[in-house]
Amino acid sequence: MEEWRVIDEYSTQLFDGAELEHDNLLVVKNLKKYFPIKAGFFKSTVGYVKAVDGISFKIHRGTTMGLVGESGCGKSTVGKTILRLHGKTSGEVYFNGQEIFSLSKSELRSVRPTIQIIFQDPYASLSPRLPVGEIIAEAVREHGIVPKGELDEYITRIMKACGLQEYHKDRYPHEFSGGQRQRICIARALALNPDFILCDEPVSALDVSIQAQIINLLRDLQKEFGLTYLFISHDLSVVEHISDTVGVMYLGNMVEYAETEPLFAKPFHPYTKALFSAIPVPDPDYKMHRIILEGSIPSPANPPKGCKFHTRCKDCMEVCKYIQPDFIEVEPGHFCACHLYDRPERAAEMAKAMEEMKGSEAAK
Repeated sequence: MEEWRVIDEYSTQLFDGAELEHDNLLVVKNLKKYFPIKAGFFKSTVGYVKAVDGISFKIHRGTTMGLVGESGCGKSTVGKTILRLHGKTSGEVYFNGQEIFSLSKSELRSVRPTIQIIFQDPYASLSPRLPVGEIIAEAVREHGIVPKGELDEYITRIMKACGLQEYHKDRYPHEFSGGQRQRICIARALALNPDFILCDEPVSALDVSIQAQIINLLRDLQKEFGLTYLFISHDLSVVEHISDTVGVMYLGNMVEYAETEPLFAKPFHPYTKALFSAIPVPDPDYKMHRIILEGSIPSPANPPKGCKFHTRCKDCMEVCKYIQPDFIEVEPGHFCACHLYDRPERAAEMAKAMEEMKGSEAAK
C-alpha cells in the first residue's frame, strides 16, 4: 500500500503547480458553497445550507469525470459553482491554470466560451421564441467566434456534427422530440468551441434508447474535438460507460474518488457499496445482494456531527459519531473518506480527540 495522503484545508499535496499548468484542465480545491437561511421580519441569517462542504478533485484534459450521488447531495451545485453561476463560500477552482474566481468581468467574459454547460431539461433550457438556428448562433455572434459572413455555414457544420440537418434551422424547439432537443443543446454548447463542458444530468429526462444515442454522441464529439467533461448523473450504468474517473458525493462531501474500473470493481466506502448494489443486472437468474440504507438523508442545514453518513451506516464506529474522516489515498489513485481505512497513528490521534470531546460534553 502506498503512502497515505490526506486532503484537507491545509494539505493539498495532490494539486501542485505542475499539475495545475499541464496535466489537468480543471482542479477544484476544498470548494465550499453555503446558502444562507433567512428568517424573521428583517430576514436575518439564522443558519446555512451546506450544499457543498469542502470537496477536491481534478480532471485531466480530454477525459470525463463522473459525479454521482443521491438527489440533493450537491452535485449540480458543484457544477454551477465551478462555472461561476453561483458564488463560492471558500475554496479554489483552477481552469487552464487560472483561478476562476480571481478573474475580472472582462477576463471572465473571454473565458466563458471555453466553459459550457448542457442542462438536464431539454424542454426548459431552449427559448420557445427562437428558431433553432438562432438559438445556436446567438452566443457565437455575441462572442465573435467566426466572421459574420461564415456564420451560417459554421452553424450548419455544427448541427450536422450533432446529428441535426440544415433544414432544422428554421424550426422551433416545440417541433422536436426530447432527444433532438438535447442534440440542439449540445450543438449550442459545441458552437462556442469549448475546452470543457459540464453535463448536468443530460440524459435523465430521455428514454433509455435515446440515452444511448446521446451518450455515444458525447463520446464521439469528445474524440473529435478533444473535449473534457464533468458528467453529473445519478444513473451509475451511464456513468460507468462514459467516465474515466468517478467521484461519489454524500451530503456535500466527496466520500470516494478513483478511476472508473477500480472503483466499480472494488468500492471502499459503505455508501458507495450501497449505491453500486442497486445497479440492475440484465440476468434473470442473478441474485442481487442489495444493501438497504436505513433512515433518511440528514438535512444539509443541520448535518450530523462527525461522519455525515454515520446515521445510516451499518459499519458505524464510535469515532464516526464525533470526528469527520480524512479523505485519504487507500490505494494508489483511490481515495476514500472513511474511518475504516485510518492509518494506525491517525486512528490513535482520533481516539484521543474523541475522548476529549466526550469529556467536554459530560462536563457541560
